[in-house]
Amino acid sequence: MNQFYHRAIFLDRDGVINRSVVRDGRPQPPWCLEELEILEGVPKAMELLRKAGFRLICITNQPDVARGTQKMEVVEDIHKRLKEVLPFDDISVCYEDGDDCPRRKPNPGMIFEAADRYDIDLKNSFMVGDRWRDIEAGHRAGCRTIFIDYGYKESLTVRPHKTVKSLIESVEWILNYQGSEED
Repeated sequence: MNQFYHRAIFLDRDGVINRSVVRDGRPQPPWCLEELEILEGVPKAMELLRKAGFRLICITNQPDVARGTQKMEVVEDIHKRLKEVLPFDDISVCYEDGDDCPRRKPNPGMIFEAADRYDIDLKNSFMVGDRWRDIEAGHRAGCRTIFIDYGYKESLTVRPHKTVKSLIESVEWILNYQGSEED
């Protein structure tokens, strides 16, 4: 077993990395590559986190594939583009629809898989998301959680360690975090 463990930033995709497309008052993923818009400040935030030694791993639910309203090829094209322009170590995706899948957030399966694959110390890692499922998954995995609050009409199931308005706003808190294991 590797004696050295990495710290990681687990990032939700839609609403954290790229702009969610609001349809019928609900945040949705882009339906095509042309709708993909990386949010302002994300490249700089990821550059700062990378320089600080964090692994950068996207953890995303994409249940529209299972629902038949999105093609897997489109999701893969979006991920390919994101990897071309941003310094991700990995993008992990769950295509399932239904909370019984251990990989689908709020379950922490994708986080645990990445931790095993990259020797990640979850206690010293962070999950950043804009929905309750992201914060719950990070909490269940034992990560610090950062909630990007866009004022969606949904309630959090657990309290995040920090609430911010953007990924770039979270970077200073992450880089200066001095919390204890109990918080």
